[in-house]
Amino acid sequence: MNLIRIASTATLLLPVVCHATLGAAPSTDAHQTSRSLRATSPVASAYSVHESQTADGVTVREYASPANVVFALTWQGPTRPDMQALLGSYFPGFLAAAHRTARGTGPLIGRDGDLRIESVGHQGAFAGKAWVPRLVPASVDVEVLP
Repeated sequence: MNLIRIASTATLLLPVVCHATLGAAPSTDAHQTSRSLRATSPVASAYSVHESQTADGVTVREYASPANVVFALTWQGPTRPDMQALLGSYFPGFLAAAHRTARGTGPLIGRDGDLRIESVGHQGAFAGKAWVPRLVPASVDVEVLP
């Protein structure tokens, strides 16, 4: 019985992993603090915003089209989120962009293939944005997404 109690407690203490995935449906992880927000812009019906925060304090916003597909993600927090979980099948594009950028020389910007990514940060403060142009609704300008 103690083993079950210990396992349950350990599960609660593990950091929450963000399950937003670019190109998939918005996350619905019950362990996340999340809320669904409507976009507040002239193109409000073009997308919805789903915001969650990990146990590490990283805020992730998922921008979903009316077809319920995440076309863009933004993140901000004291650590970098799990990029493989965020980007899903687009993760190799992130790795390719990272390999083209010299470590420690500034922001990571990748703009080839299906993935567009902008990531900046230093210890204690990370932020970024990733999107797939072909998934972005026509009336949405990803440059203005917070």
